[in-house]
Amino acid sequence: MENLDQLRNEFLAAVAGAEDLESLERVRVRVFGRKGLITERMKGVGALAPEERKAAGVALNAVKQVLADAIDARKAAFEDSGLEERLENERVDVTLPARPLGEGRIHPISQTMDELLAIFGEMGFTLAEGPDIEDDFHNFTALNIPPEHPARQMHDTFYLAEGPDGERKVLRTHTSPVQIRHMMNTPPPPQKSQLCDTFLSSLKPITLNGQATMHILQPMHLSSLIAIWPVSASRVIA
Repeated sequence: MENLDQLRNEFLAAVAGAEDLESLERVRVRVFGRKGLITERMKGVGALAPEERKAAGVALNAVKQVLADAIDARKAAFEDSGLEERLENERVDVTLPARPLGEGRIHPISQTMDELLAIFGEMGFTLAEGPDIEDDFHNFTALNIPPEHPARQMHDTFYLAEGPDGERKVLRTHTSPVQIRHMMNTPPPPQKSQLCDTFLSSLKPITLNGQATMHILQPMHLSSLIAIWPVSASRVIA
């Protein structure tokens, strides 16, 4: 356990001479690493005679504590210096104008829908909307689509699970169910006022809804689409 004073002074000088955190870490590894000088000497304490073991351990621990404190202090000094440098170089000029926020854009499909609705609205049409999930009557039966029609088959239609009433509803396959619902729920205009725009508008629905049919998915062919379907019903179309 000789030369502890020399070992302490040597590494204190190395700690003081470290220029940055990386060089300080190299000094720490030389002292306290798995094969560091202090580590090796601590292993050798057990080989000493019992009367020497206690004194050597006390002296070695004292040197170990001095070097550890010196390394911690030097590390803290580097970190404080780095923080001050960052605060100096990364300061924010609060007098600068704020950064502009990005503005959103209307989706092309939504924009097209709005433009089409505006065009048909000027022609006297009103918007009619309906459920995306339809029953058999509005999607097929009311359109005179017989039970054996291919449009009812699984390969062309998305069916939902069977409900408590035994009926299997479908994802609407076209816009016609919306037209049926509109005509069934909208009273016809008086015959004497068939050319009156006010009454004609009640029988001029325009359906702008999504529909789904079973298709093989391709880059330019999906199973869902948005369709617009204007309908005008009157004895005289002006």
